Amino acid sequence: MLNLTGLGLGYALLGRWGRAAGCWVATAVLLFVALPADPDGVPARVLAVYLFLLVLAAADGARIAVRSPLGGSWRPVVAAGLGVVLLAVPAGGAVAYGAARDEAREQVLLDRLAGGDRRVAAASRQPFGAAKGEYEKALGVYRALGEDHPDSRAAKLVPDRLKAYYDAVSTPYAGKRHCEAVAPLTYLRSLPGSVDRELLGGLASWPDEPLAESLYACGVSRIGQVGGGSSEFGELLRTFPESAPARQVGPELGGRIDTQVAEVEDGDPCAATEVLRGLRSTVADLPAASVPALGAKADRGIRNGTYACGVDQFKKKSFGEARTTLAGFARSYKGDERAAQARKTAIAAEIAAARPAAGKRLPPSGSPGGPRMELVISNDAPNGVEVLYTGPVTGAVTLKPCADCKRYSVSAGPRLACRASGRSYPKARLQLPAGDYHFLYKHGTGASSRVDSYAAGSKVRPGYTYTSCTYVVERSPLGLDLPTLPDLVKPASLTPPRAGASQ
Repeated sequence: MLNLTGLGLGYALLGRWGRAAGCWVATAVLLFVALPADPDGVPARVLAVYLFLLVLAAADGARIAVRSPLGGSWRPVVAAGLGVVLLAVPAGGAVAYGAARDEAREQVLLDRLAGGDRRVAAASRQPFGAAKGEYEKALGVYRALGEDHPDSRAAKLVPDRLKAYYDAVSTPYAGKRHCEAVAPLTYLRSLPGSVDRELLGGLASWPDEPLAESLYACGVSRIGQVGGGSSEFGELLRTFPESAPARQVGPELGGRIDTQVAEVEDGDPCAATEVLRGLRSTVADLPAASVPALGAKADRGIRNGTYACGVDQFKKKSFGEARTTLAGFARSYKGDERAAQARKTAIAAEIAAARPAAGKRLPPSGSPGGPRMELVISNDAPNGVEVLYTGPVTGAVTLKPCADCKRYSVSAGPRLACRASGRSYPKARLQLPAGDYHFLYKHGTGASSRVDSYAAGSKVRPGYTYTSCTYVVERSPLGLDLPTLPDLVKPASLTPPRAGASQ
């Protein structure tokens, strides 16, 4: 029993000092391997060898003791009692070593916890997109401690670390950077799917309210930009339909639409219409039940704004833009009572782009009373021609190509155009009230794309009939300007019954 203590005391009692020294060496080797205490304990092979040596020493001691007299005052009973008492040494050592090993394990777990803390601290100084990987690694540390070592001191610190973790990830929200906060808050909201809810506690549901608030605030800040906040509003309405921020989406967009509708009437209609288009696009991407009637309200605003914008462009002499805007209005809103007036104003704007005098005032919406004078327009050109006119009335007519007609020289055009006997020229007959008119002759595209359009003005007086002839002359090979005719439309009763137009 004295040899089982590992101190070789049985051999010492018998005076076998060599064998006692062997026990001391074996115990010293064990202590060298075991200390300081390691979380994994003593290697199993070392421990097995040592225990084998102890049993061997005890058996050897018993064999020798049976054959050797015990000298001095020792008695077998005393020796046996002392052996039992001294067995407490290895037992106590094992208990102490176990405690040391447990503490070593705690220190390792605490070191892991500290490592997770360092990752969180480093990640908090970076944008979430770049730091997400570090955050996930830190969360892995906290989760492993809480789930795999729930009774450790480190695990008991995990709830506080998770609170700090959530605070770090949601830093943009705390700083009211709502668009930047959407991604990290969405990430936090997903964590209950991978982390035990019991470990998260109240943090499991915490991101809902901040995320709803951030989606709303970010959507509002993006109204008027590309996308118009539709992505954020849509996510809010689908994910948190009953939240307070979700209930504010409709009134917010409705108020914005009302503001732009008022701007169409009293401010800059073109800019307001563009904003309304953006708002309409945003509304179209949202669940209809969440924003009832807003689409129709925005559509009405866009319709009124488009017409008002075209008129405003005309008044500001931006004739090309006015023509595009009002022609588009007439095509898009054929049933609108203003479509006819939009077409008239688009025609006047196109003429005014070549002849600014045609844009001094908007075309009248109605037709004047009184007598009408006839204007007959003949086409002596091998290509079709569209004639636009504006004045007391506004309109357009198209003449077909003259199949047998050819181009003229500059000098021959005024003498020969529309004079060939027996030839039937394509004609258009207009009934015009008296007044000042502006004309634009357009020769189309394709083979005639290099033919210049020609704009001119004429006065129609009561009591006359008028003729006009359109024809094409060849360009000078030297690039010289062609002569400008003094008048496009001539009264038939004052001159020969036609007048030439160089096109």
